[in-house]
Amino acid sequence: MELASALSLQLLDARTADWRGLACTGLLLVSVAGLALGLTGRGGPSPVSVDFCSGALLHRLRGIGPRREDLARAVGLPAPRQLQVVDATAGWGRDSAVLAALGCEITMIERHPVVAALLADGVARASLSAEAEVQRFLPRLRLVQADAADWLMAAAEPQPDVVLLDPMFPDRTGSAAVRKEMVLFQRLVGDDADAERLLVAALDRVRHRVVVKRPLAAPPLQGRAPDYSLKGKSTRFDIYALRRIT
Repeated sequence: MELASALSLQLLDARTADWRGLACTGLLLVSVAGLALGLTGRGGPSPVSVDFCSGALLHRLRGIGPRREDLARAVGLPAPRQLQVVDATAGWGRDSAVLAALGCEITMIERHPVVAALLADGVARASLSAEAEVQRFLPRLRLVQADAADWLMAAAEPQPDVVLLDPMFPDRTGSAAVRKEMVLFQRLVGDDADAERLLVAALDRVRHRVVVKRPLAAPPLQGRAPDYSLKGKSTRFDIYALRRIT
């Protein structure tokens, strides 16, 4: 009840209400297992949650290395010192977890209150985990609910070394390969229509570089060509390098 009030959401009792049949686009589901995001309608994807202890993430972290991850190389790892990274569009938090596992200090910024609640719940559940990998990276994660552009412009020193952006891209919804969590996420959040404003704020505030994660065939954000890009199978990282990391 307190969470529903804080997020200005309608409170329903899933024990007596058929949430699949409700006339709305998404639901924040609360259970003893934590918070999850669900999509109404028959035949829809099963609910998903922020899970920093998932088998897939733990498998990735156990074989992790700064030279093996495109994300790590994009932010400038391995680096001569610990990097202060702002994940300005934190989403499900996976990129933040990977970078924290590689030794970065991460500030996760999420403006949507429901997504921020999912992230906070994921962090809280992870704090109870006995997994050594989780306990190593978790202290390097910090969550802030805010508009990232406003936060970057107002934040006190020190400036972040790196700002990571992964704005929602409209064409993702037309792909058959889109994962169910991205379907749910876009139904809830929509497109990042002000992503260009966020890029401007990031470039103004960052110390060393801004990294923008894009679908492989997408144009550069704001039509601004990056200094260079790292390309993967389906995504690429556009790097706007202001100065060398020393």
